[in-house]
Amino acid sequence: MAATRSTGRRERLRAETTAEIKLTALDLMRSGGPDAITLRAIAREMGMTANAIYGYFATRDDLVTALIADVYTALADAVDTAWADSARRAPAERITAWAHAFRDWALTNPEGFRLIYGDPVPGYQAPAGGPAPDAARRVCVGIAALADAARAGTEPAPDESGFTWDDFDPGLLHKVRPAFPDLPPAGVALALRIWGHLHGLITLEVYGHLRAQTFAPDKLFRSELDQLVRTLNLGR
Repeated sequence: MAATRSTGRRERLRAETTAEIKLTALDLMRSGGPDAITLRAIAREMGMTANAIYGYFATRDDLVTALIADVYTALADAVDTAWADSARRAPAERITAWAHAFRDWALTNPEGFRLIYGDPVPGYQAPAGGPAPDAARRVCVGIAALADAARAGTEPAPDESGFTWDDFDPGLLHKVRPAFPDLPPAGVALALRIWGHLHGLITLEVYGHLRAQTFAPDKLFRSELDQLVRTLNLGR
């Protein structure tokens, strides 16, 4: 029994230290950019020896991979929850709910957003398949779901011409087509167009580029969403 308690305590302390290492890495990125994420700098901030921190992450790249996986999964969880919670709503409302969930997450986790969508960590080599393949698939499928909902709620049906499967990366199609086998090539293009509308303003806001232009970035984002819904001929 004592051995079990001791093992459980060690596992708990290891989990707590691992979480602190990750938080410290994001704090360093906040103050010094992606260059600041080094195991030695983290050890110094936490009062650990360099050798001790290597017992948690063998390399800086292992830590970055774990960080990306964590934040990407958190984003996927946030937008998936918004999508599921709006299941009984009209397509326009579901798209709006997903978009607001994405923006809210990005503003709450700006360093995480920058890590997965913005600043590359110099010299970082991602593992084969990417650092967070499941979360990336979930977000891609979520974006395709926006397009699928838009097509279902649009009258008349949107133009389906002009795009072929050859216009898209096979990796993207491998994620999207099994989830939405009836989505045509133009539907994938629509998903990317919707993504561009949402991602553009959020990126400007996270990086602070709107501060000198507007005191109401939330109003600007809502206006962009309203315009997007109108462009898609979706009812509110």
